[in-house]
Amino acid sequence: MLDWFAGRGLEVVLIILGSVLLARFISWAGNKITDRIDRNATGGDALVRSEAAKHRHSLTQVLQWAAIVLIYSIAVFFVLDRLGVPVTGLVAPATVLGVGLGFGAQRIVGDVLAGFFIITERQYGFGDVVSIQVVGGGDPATGTVEDVTLRVTRVRSANGEVVTVPNGQIVKVVNLSRDWARAVVDVPVPSTVDVNRVNEILREVGREAFRDPAMRPLLLDPPTVMGVETLGLDEVNVRVVARTLPGKQFEVGRDLRVRIVLAFRNQGLQVSQPTGPDGSNDGATAVQEGVR
Repeated sequence: MLDWFAGRGLEVVLIILGSVLLARFISWAGNKITDRIDRNATGGDALVRSEAAKHRHSLTQVLQWAAIVLIYSIAVFFVLDRLGVPVTGLVAPATVLGVGLGFGAQRIVGDVLAGFFIITERQYGFGDVVSIQVVGGGDPATGTVEDVTLRVTRVRSANGEVVTVPNGQIVKVVNLSRDWARAVVDVPVPSTVDVNRVNEILREVGREAFRDPAMRPLLLDPPTVMGVETLGLDEVNVRVVARTLPGKQFEVGRDLRVRIVLAFRNQGLQVSQPTGPDGSNDGATAVQEGVR
């Protein structure tokens, strides 16, 4: 017994210890690489991450996860061999077990395949703002991507909640931070107001925002007044749109709403809370604070 512990037993302990240390080293190296990618992507004058940086971060995470799984799998086979378990004799039972698991693990296989195509096709990556629709409908998971593996995607919502979505259950992804974005503000005004005057006020608001040193880096071009979008019995909606850097449309939209409310008040016009294209009241708090 002592001879076994001094021989094969020691080898088993060394294999387990070596695999754990190697897995931790890969995890440490992967974290160092992703941290460096993040620093280069957000350092200097960069306001948003480049698509290449997002893809490199996600790919590094996937390779790190795959390498750790491979290390532990190889370690298991070496341990079984040192314990005297005939690995070749496990081929037939493993085949039967694999068939059984194949039927029971179809969803996991689907998740992994879906994750592979998400990474290779660059549908989204770390730091992207996305809206993910899953099988069965319901409210989509909307937020910032914090982690992408071959099996799951983790999204941090605006409320700080972490939503984990299996990749195989995703049926639709809306990437809100790819290449460029658009801030849309619908301004409801009474139907009795001169629409031409309203349009001129909104154009001046857009020109001032484009001249503002704090807003200019976020805007790709001056905000545009699209004109009357909808008609109602008592009011009409005038739409203003602005092309922004990816992921900055929410910040720009809130700033425009504040400027619009203040500009209308300075001109003696009454305006309801400007909304988004879906009727949402995004940025209401910022408007109220700016009006005070």
